Amino acid sequence: MSVLGPLSRRDFLRAGSGAAVGGYLAARTIDLAAEAQIAAPASGDVVRFGIIGVGTEGSALLRTAVALPGVKCVAASDLYDGRHTLAKQIAGQDVRTTRRYHEVLDDKSIQCVFVATPDFWHKQVVVDALAAGKDVYCEKPMSHSLVEGADMVEAVRNSGGKFVQVGSQRVSSALFAKAKELVSSGAIGDLMQVELQLGRNSPDGAWEYPPPLDLSPENLDWITWQKDVPKKPFNPYIFARWRCWHQYGTGMAGDLMVHLVSGMQFATGINASPDWATTIGGIFRWKDGRNMPDVQDTLLQYGRTPVSVRLTLTTETPETTRILGSKGVVEVANNSVTWIPQLGIDTSSSYYSQSFPAAMRAEYDREWHEKNDPILARHPLADVTVYRGPSWDDLRPHVANFFNAVRTRKPVVEDAVFGQHAAAACHMANASYFEGKTVRS
Repeated sequence: MSVLGPLSRRDFLRAGSGAAVGGYLAARTIDLAAEAQIAAPASGDVVRFGIIGVGTEGSALLRTAVALPGVKCVAASDLYDGRHTLAKQIAGQDVRTTRRYHEVLDDKSIQCVFVATPDFWHKQVVVDALAAGKDVYCEKPMSHSLVEGADMVEAVRNSGGKFVQVGSQRVSSALFAKAKELVSSGAIGDLMQVELQLGRNSPDGAWEYPPPLDLSPENLDWITWQKDVPKKPFNPYIFARWRCWHQYGTGMAGDLMVHLVSGMQFATGINASPDWATTIGGIFRWKDGRNMPDVQDTLLQYGRTPVSVRLTLTTETPETTRILGSKGVVEVANNSVTWIPQLGIDTSSSYYSQSFPAAMRAEYDREWHEKNDPILARHPLADVTVYRGPSWDDLRPHVANFFNAVRTRKPVVEDAVFGQHAAAACHMANASYFEGKTVRS
């Protein structure tokens, strides 16, 4: 990996923020690492896959997948017929489409499937896919509840060697690989705490999506879409905006926090559910009938490490992961990693000495410099370093890693246990919000 030339601490402080540093170094951008490559297929050896759910995220996954070498989409399933047309437009007119996902799973020629349904369908489809002998890429959050996540992990264990990769692409990002390298090498000393934040400020960012213009009970199997949730009359807005209701989705926690927590787990090596979670927030702006909060602040505790998560749909703020240690900070933004080392010792005599009488202060300063100047000479303050790379949001490396695992049978980068731990933080945060108390694992 390449490293940018040093940026002086004075210049960093003058810049005033990580964002300003990014602008300051814009002309010096370098690629941190080559993206993941699919294992070279043997002649005529093509991974045949299907996709279940071709909505916003599913269509993005499909576009990404079919652009990779050595793979072919064979079938696509969605309960809305308009997405059958979309699947063919993306992957070719020979793609077989159906409303019934079991028809995709029954195809013995299909090796793996992408599951990009609404959250409340994840468990059933994934368990059925594993039982059908398919490897699975499941969109985040892996589960819709803690119990469902545990069932999914058990299904993987009983699948005879099949796997689930969860779709939080940060774990395949060169930026988070660099953050992980810095943290594990001791560059920031002992891990002390983590700060995560993400803010949006638009109707689209708050999931007020426009329903498909032709949506009707004739081209959407609305009864099946609702699964075992108490049935409602046909409602195109629930179909398009399901993330706003806990019956179908997991709100900001499952849509946004899960990305942040997944990146945190990967970079810090924490692969566990939180010991406890406490959440405050409410519906302050988007009073459109939703029951999931649009402001949500959560504190998670992992052993001795507190992790704070600030989410909002009311104010645009940078998406940031900040890992704080006894010797410095690693901060990950959309396309940069900033390493700010700290000595963790006094670099000048104590300002408290200004309360000493003049002669006492002079004696204190003399003794302080005599003792500490040699130490400071041996440990000069390191420069801030900024690494630049492709956005952590790039799907291609993560999808490529999935197909690599299908071909080689090597472990996936984000397995079901990892996915269950990340989702557990979100479920515990939501439970704390609705129950109005701290929730323990």
